[in-house]
Amino acid sequence: MKISVLESGGWGTALAVSLAKKGLDVTLHSIYEKRSDELRTLRENRYLPGVRLPDNLKFSDTFDEIPEAGAVFFVTPSFALRETAGKLKGLVKDDAILVSAAKGIEYGTSLRLSQIIEQELGNPERIAAISGPSHAEEVGRGIPTGLISASSSTKTAEAVQDLLMSPTLRVYTSDDMTGTELCGAYKNVIALCAGICDGLGMGDNTIAMLMTRGLSEMTELGEKLGGSRETFKGLAGVGDLIVTCTSHHSRNRRAGVYIGKGMTAKEAMDAVGATVEGYYAAKSAVELADKTGSPMPIAREAYKILYEGKDPKIVVEELMVRPRKSEWGN
Repeated sequence: MKISVLESGGWGTALAVSLAKKGLDVTLHSIYEKRSDELRTLRENRYLPGVRLPDNLKFSDTFDEIPEAGAVFFVTPSFALRETAGKLKGLVKDDAILVSAAKGIEYGTSLRLSQIIEQELGNPERIAAISGPSHAEEVGRGIPTGLISASSSTKTAEAVQDLLMSPTLRVYTSDDMTGTELCGAYKNVIALCAGICDGLGMGDNTIAMLMTRGLSEMTELGEKLGGSRETFKGLAGVGDLIVTCTSHHSRNRRAGVYIGKGMTAKEAMDAVGATVEGYYAAKSAVELADKTGSPMPIAREAYKILYEGKDPKIVVEELMVRPRKSEWGN
């Protein structure tokens, strides 16, 4: 089977490397010709330093390989997914497996990324979403990692599982696409907040409280939208939340640290130098919170910091002095 991976950021490259190491016929797609030429020549991606690109990995800056691809992995940022998927209309095979490998929600429509792919290319039975605690820097180096392959079709979920499984990548299947994708999107918001707390000089107690209450917010929203509570307890939920909130690899956490130290949201994202999905997810989190009637106080305050310039110190104070409640109450 021929596989196309769109796009050549760190995570897309890590997936392409993992697939190519299995001897699969993989093409890594870049937007720009010079980018493909650089990868082809250097056999290394600047976004994944120290990871050699396998000799059998191919590169492309066109969609010429798409008509022959049996599986297409969409690893474009959430804000660019609809445009990318739209360009594949009439090119991708009817029976090709389509994998949403990015993490986010489309602002304005509140659609999960797999739903965007379905709108643009049809046939939900061939669409899967992968998620879990999976920093590109570690997957690219072959560090043991666990993922979830979620699809409404067991056959599709298992097909993606088979493609990705290796001695260093263990993949579990799920039929809960809603929960899996919501976890992937909104743990980034909590990770941004964790970074802000670090930047403000707060401690382990604060981060532990934030992560736990953030998980509660995610779970409540996910259940209201049809997701399974169990998903939020698993790799896609608490697993990904832990790694994104605590690791130095996390772009969302790093952006938050910069904001906590006094940078604006824009300055922080510029300093990170790569897509910070939590910034975009905070917008859609509030949008979905309004639609479902979910309180989501952490996500709402994160939005105010990121888009309204609210002082993070004031946010922490206001969250701490809210009216008392039971831990498990609404």
